[in-house]
Amino acid sequence: MSAYPPGAAPRDPVPPVTLEAGQTARVTRPTARFMLGHPARAIALGFGSGLSPVSPGTVGTLYGWLSFVVISMWTEPSTWLWIIAGGFLVGIWACMRTARDMGVYDHGSMVWDEIVAFWLVLLFVTPTGFWGQFAAFLWFRLFDIAKPAPIAYYDRTLKGPGLLGAFGVMFDDIFAAFYTLLVFALWRSL
Repeated sequence: MSAYPPGAAPRDPVPPVTLEAGQTARVTRPTARFMLGHPARAIALGFGSGLSPVSPGTVGTLYGWLSFVVISMWTEPSTWLWIIAGGFLVGIWACMRTARDMGVYDHGSMVWDEIVAFWLVLLFVTPTGFWGQFAAFLWFRLFDIAKPAPIAYYDRTLKGPGLLGAFGVMFDDIFAAFYTLLVFALWRSL
């Protein structure tokens, strides 16, 4: 049974995921109720930041910034490496489960990848203060949206069901973080 009415075509070119029972489901706009239905969904949807009807990736990145500032009050910078690594691994599981539940491999509301990748950026640019962090936010969003090579390649080729697809969801934002950190490294060297 299709999630679309007869004759209707999906707006997103990504086909719905086939579930175990042979049925297809597709959640085009997740709700708070959907998010709270499973812990993986709450994580993948950035604890609600991905539910924003406008620019969920940007809102998720802002949530990542805010959560980094708050968590940093109680943690040492070296602890962040463990938090980011753990967040990446948990994100693979959360995105895999949420993609299956939504019927979409990389739905825009799944923002955990932006959160974890921006934590990585902030770990290295925090000493620059608010304006440095703000510049990092702008650069990160630019790279995440524009997807310069090889980000676009990995975004395209690592999409799909299962573990590899969920890894791809998380991995392309790590490249955006790398490019952002590269900009800061070049800026500091001048």
